[in-house]
Amino acid sequence: MKIQNVKGGYDFIPREQKIRNYINDTLRGVFEEYGYLPIETPILCYFDILTGKYDENNDILNEIYKLTDQGDRKLGLRYDLTVPFAKFIALNKKEIKLPFKRYEINKVFRDGPVKVGRDREFTQCDVDVVGLDGQGIEAELLNLYVRGYSKLGIDIIIKYNSRKLMSGLIKEAGVEDKDISSVITILDKIKKISREEIINYLSEIGLSMGVIVLLLEYFTLSMEEINKKFKYSSNELVIEGINEINELEKYIIGMKIEKYCTFDSSLARGQDYYTGNVFEVYEANGLLTSSIGGGGRYDKMIGEFIDDGEVYPAVGVSFGLTSLYELLKNREEFSNDSLIDIYIIPINTNIESLILGEKLRDLGFKVDIEMTNKKIKKSLDYANKEKIPYVIIYGEDEVNNKVFKLKDMFNNKEIDVSFDKISDLKKVLGI
Repeated sequence: MKIQNVKGGYDFIPREQKIRNYINDTLRGVFEEYGYLPIETPILCYFDILTGKYDENNDILNEIYKLTDQGDRKLGLRYDLTVPFAKFIALNKKEIKLPFKRYEINKVFRDGPVKVGRDREFTQCDVDVVGLDGQGIEAELLNLYVRGYSKLGIDIIIKYNSRKLMSGLIKEAGVEDKDISSVITILDKIKKISREEIINYLSEIGLSMGVIVLLLEYFTLSMEEINKKFKYSSNELVIEGINEINELEKYIIGMKIEKYCTFDSSLARGQDYYTGNVFEVYEANGLLTSSIGGGGRYDKMIGEFIDDGEVYPAVGVSFGLTSLYELLKNREEFSNDSLIDIYIIPINTNIESLILGEKLRDLGFKVDIEMTNKKIKKSLDYANKEKIPYVIIYGEDEVNNKVFKLKDMFNNKEIDVSFDKISDLKKVLGI
């Protein structure tokens, strides 16, 4: 037997997992500040629920991990958190009240090719609202992005666009309805590949040069120019898209987050289920070129999934946890940070050391106790290697005198601590 991880799955050592926990805990706190509620959905799903809304040629069907249980029922591992959320609404709609705001941070699985930024097992972080129309809630989600990334110390730029506006402009250029989805996919790459490559791709799907020229003109316009040029258009998609972007921008300016937000007419987000405004987040200083978050409005997906005749307007965003880890992993505060605050080295005081450890934990310290009878020098070497900031060498004299020395390993000094004043220890250490 060769001991190894499945390709696309990883172990995380304590230091790595601490950073991951820090990201999750920080974001969880932000979500709850905005009134979003935690839920958890099962990893295992019935296969037909995972696949019910896709045609048989959709690529996602090839990436679902398929299995059967002992009752020969066809099951699958969830590949995202959106379909399980739609199922959650269907099963719990009598218990929950709309609008419903939720977040979920959980594992998903995809049986696809493994490459940088694309694993087979990874954690998704989704924030969604069901039951609210309009740009007010979209603006709140943009603000949530700003606050969340700010708390993680990451500078961001949020790009936004409207799928309605994008589809409308494509029709204005003379593209037939059947080709709109293909054109959107190509235009989504307009800032990633050369103008010549864009022209070639558009030509390959049968567009004339006249149509291509118009597309390239329309998709280099600013929002101000689009407002002027198409103010009196009879194209409903264009007008609806313009109105929704203009309304969103009023909120952005009103909340004073315009320095983080920029309009991008070619942003598509790649998924056909988006029905309105879409968003993508990028690290502002170019430390990563790929997006670190994204989302948008998907007003039809849940209603079509539940199929009960009701409308479930929805909008959501996600945070790229793998990308966030890459941005944070080399920061000095994590390289010097220990998982332990105080390390107790007993000298014939095993029971007393356990009691002392409990007292310190009651005060909020993370405490480890040496239990292998190592010599003091080796124990101190271990504390240095693990970057543990404080050590207590705890012998019988310390127990009898009810005073111990707290050794500051970083500043090479000792602090006398009386048991009578142990409750003041954090104040003494300036923590």
